Amino acid sequence: MNRVGFPAPIGYLRGVHPAGDDAELLRRERDLYRRLLDLGQQQEMEPFLRDALAMVVELTGASQGYIELHDPESGDEWSIAHAFSEAQVADVRAAISHGIVGATLAAGRTLLTTSAHDDARFSGFDSVRMGRIEAVLCSPIGDAPALGAVYLRRATAGPFGNDDRERVELFARHLRPSAERLVLQRRARERGDATRPWREKLRAEGIVGRSAALAAALKQAALVAPLDVAVLLTGASGTGKTQLARVIHDNSPRAAAPFLEVNCSTLPREHMEADLFGWAKDSHSRAFEAKEGKVGAARGGTLFLDEIGELPIDLQAKLLQLLQSKTYYPFLAEQPKQADVRVLAATNVDLDQAVQEHRFREDLLFRLRVIPIRMPSLAERREDIAALAEFACTAACERHGLAALRLSPNALRALEAAEWPGNVRDLAHAIERAAIYAQGDGRLFIEPRDLFPDAAPAAAAEPDDTFQRSTRRFQETLLRRTLEETEWNVSETARRLDLTRTHIYNLVRAFGIERA
Repeated sequence: MNRVGFPAPIGYLRGVHPAGDDAELLRRERDLYRRLLDLGQQQEMEPFLRDALAMVVELTGASQGYIELHDPESGDEWSIAHAFSEAQVADVRAAISHGIVGATLAAGRTLLTTSAHDDARFSGFDSVRMGRIEAVLCSPIGDAPALGAVYLRRATAGPFGNDDRERVELFARHLRPSAERLVLQRRARERGDATRPWREKLRAEGIVGRSAALAAALKQAALVAPLDVAVLLTGASGTGKTQLARVIHDNSPRAAAPFLEVNCSTLPREHMEADLFGWAKDSHSRAFEAKEGKVGAARGGTLFLDEIGELPIDLQAKLLQLLQSKTYYPFLAEQPKQADVRVLAATNVDLDQAVQEHRFREDLLFRLRVIPIRMPSLAERREDIAALAEFACTAACERHGLAALRLSPNALRALEAAEWPGNVRDLAHAIERAAIYAQGDGRLFIEPRDLFPDAAPAAAAEPDDTFQRSTRRFQETLLRRTLEETEWNVSETARRLDLTRTHIYNLVRAFGIERA
């Protein structure tokens, strides 16, 4: 067995000597073997399936293709289709899964037909009758019980032959070890995913991570989302308070109505009242025409007031009235208006301290803090850094139209070892910058030098030091000294430094520390 679990190519097993057609067969097998080795390096299910399907479609000249995998323990399924429109994909998955693919999995062997529509074995399937399916080749992935199936169709290139059958069976047999590894990895991640119970209750696609600290915030969000109460989100800048506010709105009865975000620190002071509450028509001077403010524009939905601590004290009184009576006075108005809006607020400052300094109303704080939710800093959820980094890398490549980039293992370890004073936002900006650097150099992997250009060896000789470089140097010195003091007892080192053992191992690898 080789390093990723693939058997040697069948030509080697048969003892074929390179001569004539046998030489061509051996060449093709070697090419397939190398491509399967590359495929075995994939760490995520989705790109693995995409590359696998592209490979088997190319091998057979199929006009349409489909690969389905499933985890028999959890019941989870993954699939990908080729040459179907987006509108057809859901129908294809449902119909094919219960048709020929289902029969293949039940039989545990390859099914081949020149015309499924005329084949008595398959003509009774609804998917075959409705789609008038012709040449079909379907092979299980692995021996019984199969982990999934490869399904291929031809429209104009004629039927599949025995050579196609052998190629697909070889492909499927070699595909199983990597597919099984990814399924086991996914299963292990989900078992260690503290956020999973709350993700099953919430639509929270924009929230990345699986740490216990993040799970605590999602638990609170799941509690308050269906309730029409004010919520105060706290936490350092860049932790993701806006994303969590969006999750609360999207899972509330108001989800179909507007979600309107207002940053109180950027509203012009002279127009802040009118921007928030609107203004009435001035019947005396006719200087103003009536205009709706943010409260009116968010009617039926959610008004998210970010940086609420920056709201002037006089407007805090008007906001308090809105929360208490569900009414408000537009600028210049003599009669109140009825409000139909839920208020979510966020701050990265200590509002209790602001109350003591008479910069924030205590009664407003009580009204806003019916249900407080604190977003944890990145330092409290370091196990989420790798997933956040990969998510940010994909987003940056899509946003800038870059080639698909990946983070190298050394880059991931460097990210986990670094401090992120700006939290998730700081991390995302570093990834975006690094992606542009790597693309400019024509590389497919982001390396530590792209993430921390100031930490390059040439820069180390400069007299002026950066915060990041000094922090990393201090971390390395402290970790090395503590490991030596504990005689490399990782558990004791983790206890003294108030870190997890996993993080200690990541730091040791990132700094290249070796035991003497």
